[in-house]
Parts: sequence; C-alpha cells; structure tokens
Amino acid sequence: MHPSTRPTESLTNPQAGPPAAAAMFTVRDPLGSVPLRLLINGAPRDVSVEPWTTLLDALRERIGLTGTKKGCNHGACGACTVLVDGRRVLSCLTLSLAVREQEITTIEGLAGCDGALHPMQRAFAEHDALQCGYCTPGQVVSAVGMLAEVDRACPSAATPPTRSFAGRADLDEREIRERMSGNLCRCAAYQNIVAAIRHVAASTAPDRDFGDDHAAL
Repeated sequence: MHPSTRPTESLTNPQAGPPAAAAMFTVRDPLGSVPLRLLINGAPRDVSVEPWTTLLDALRERIGLTGTKKGCNHGACGACTVLVDGRRVLSCLTLSLAVREQEITTIEGLAGCDGALHPMQRAFAEHDALQCGYCTPGQVVSAVGMLAEVDRACPSAATPPTRSFAGRADLDEREIRERMSGNLCRCAAYQNIVAAIRHVAASTAPDRDFGDDHAAL
C-alpha cells in the first residue's frame, strides 16, 4: 500500500490505524448514565444518573429520600425546595450534575444528630402550620433558607427601597409573605405558617440558636 493512502484509511477504518487513532473514534453514549457523588445532609452519596436527571428525581428515586415532594414539577409550587450551600433551590428545575461538590440539605437533614427537631420544624408543629402536609417539607426548608437570607440582610420585593433592610428587626408579616410566596399551600395554612416563622425569628438568635448541627443553615 502506498504511504499516501494510510491516513485516509486510518480515518475511515480506525482499526487499520494505530491505537491512538482508534481512541479518537471512541464515542461515549450521551444518553448513558453518569456516576455522580452528591453531598447530602453531610454525607457523600454515590449515585448513577442520566444527564437530564433532576436533583428531585435523584433524591427520591435513586437515593430514597422521599421527604422532598414532587408537586407541579415545573418550579411553580415550591414543594421540592431544598438548600444547596445554604441557599434555596427548586430541585425539580436543578440538574443533579449541576450540584456536584455542593452541600445539599433536605428536610431529612434539618433535625440534629440526636433526632431533635429543627426549631422551624417544632414551630410548624406547635402553630399547626399544616393540614394535609404535602407541601410542609418544602415550606419548612424554604423558611429555614429564607431566615438565613434575612440574617444576611438581603432585601426582598417588599422591602422599602428608601432604606436598608435591617434583618430580623424588619421581618414583619408583609416581608414573610413576600419571601415565602414561592411556596404554595393548597390547604391555605398561610396564616399559621407566617406565625410559625415569626415565632422562630423572635425566639432564636441569627446563626446560633439552631445548634452546631444547624449553624451552617
């Protein structure tokens, strides 16, 4: 065979070329599953997911953490809310691959290592801030994340633009309703939800009274 024909043959038939040429034609199935390690509630969890697998589906169907609920599956109801690095995200709109190496906290991870309920969980129970309970995990997680935003003095759409937001001192009912507006309750337990959040805001200190297990939240 004339030397000038070898490059063409190696391109059309990789087996005819050197091993490096054959490797060039190795194609990974874009629809195949991908090994992934997620850090969930302080523990690494290994899971295999397709590229399009949402964090919500990975949590519920691959890992077995079913506390996070699937409601609308379009990011409109808030039932699937989890915390990623302490910030609220809608897990139904978040790809699993997008949160690798980030700390994910679900409703199962809010309680302390000794099983003691998070102050927000206790407040929801004490103020009867639920009826059917389906939206409650998302409401609780969202409330925890929201209070952390308040402690960082993050303003909301309800904050008067003429002055700075002063954190919990400015957390009135109007602020709470605006900040929790992404979490829907078909049972309309909103009044008690607001009361539970106000109780926690008034009875705990920013970033401290939640205890060591909750300090990052």
